[in-house]
Amino acid sequence: MSIKADGETKVALVYFNAGGGHRAAALALKSELDRQHPDWTVSLIDLFEVLDPKQQFRRVTGFAPEAYYNKRLATGFTLGLSSELKLLQAIIRMSHPYLVARLSDFWREVQATMVVSLVPNFNRAISDSLTGLVTPTAFVTVMTDLTDHPPHFWFEPGHTKHLVCGTDHAASGAIARGADAQNVYRTSGMIISSRFYEPFTEDRHEARRALGLSPDDTVGLVMFGGHGSNVMKRIATALPDKPLILICGKNETLRRSLLSLPTKAARHVVGFTDNVARWMRLADYFIGKPGPGAVSEALHCGLPVIVTRNAWTMPQERWNTEWIREQEIGYVLPSFRKIHSAVQMLTAEIERLRRNVERVQNHALFEVPCILEQILQGERGSIRPTGESLICAETATKSNHVDHVSSLT
Repeated sequence: MSIKADGETKVALVYFNAGGGHRAAALALKSELDRQHPDWTVSLIDLFEVLDPKQQFRRVTGFAPEAYYNKRLATGFTLGLSSELKLLQAIIRMSHPYLVARLSDFWREVQATMVVSLVPNFNRAISDSLTGLVTPTAFVTVMTDLTDHPPHFWFEPGHTKHLVCGTDHAASGAIARGADAQNVYRTSGMIISSRFYEPFTEDRHEARRALGLSPDDTVGLVMFGGHGSNVMKRIATALPDKPLILICGKNETLRRSLLSLPTKAARHVVGFTDNVARWMRLADYFIGKPGPGAVSEALHCGLPVIVTRNAWTMPQERWNTEWIREQEIGYVLPSFRKIHSAVQMLTAEIERLRRNVERVQNHALFEVPCILEQILQGERGSIRPTGESLICAETATKSNHVDHVSSLT
């Protein structure tokens, strides 16, 4: 059933390119909405392009707003981001009248039935910009983090009406800060690409042999987002005797430097790829930062994880390490200095860790479209939305996507 406004249901998915996870979630959600609701018009909206259409920021500074953040991730120099986040939030609040005015003009042109934000920090401005439009527009915030980092990160008291989140910790935190429990929607995890639900049709042993990796080895996959990180060189240097797949993303300099490192074991270095799912399915465990997207992808592929938590860990990702410890699905290190010992420990108990990983079932990609349709129905007065955990088992079953974890064990 589709809810139509003026003959058409228009859904705008708001993202930005800082870090890459927001855009990846938006792309995945658009693809699934197009599949489930082909009669809807689903658009991707880059928030920074709306706020700065003439690229004045780029002309003055020489780089896009998100480029500085992505450069910090690539170099691994993330110390101090907590303080910088507070400064950014202060600037956003000072700019609130301009942000609201610019966004309001944009929404009047778009005339969306629903606006779905997959970005933090700007949700008060987005909410206020939708107030007073001639055509009422539903506003939904879909968190792409495992939990919030209050204040003013994801949930904005008095401005966030509908909140979709992937953990009990995020849901209970929002309710404690004033969210209406009926409008907090709990999914089973984070949105990840539909590629992770497709059946793995390759012969895994033969695929690994073709890469020079023994089918009998325990292979690690090292990845630090779409822009890579220089810390990957330290990890690869510390693991000369461990078979590895290293994904560098768009960081060509990093890829070349990794190829030049001496190694005693098989190693495969990958540049940019649009099929991370395939590489994860060829590995046995994951090494990286505790980002919600990469950790969720690794777990869905059956991989225990090794991550760090320290002063360089981004504030919104620190709770993720607590969750990893609680679920006993990997190791959290103070740094990668002892990565060799950690890999040896993980290898020794990998079967126990795999069993724990198998308990983490994530169907958020299929659940969120169900939630959005339910909210539309509620906004139109057809039914009252409910914030209780919504596992769209019927949707997942009817889809052609198959959870592949069991095929790897």
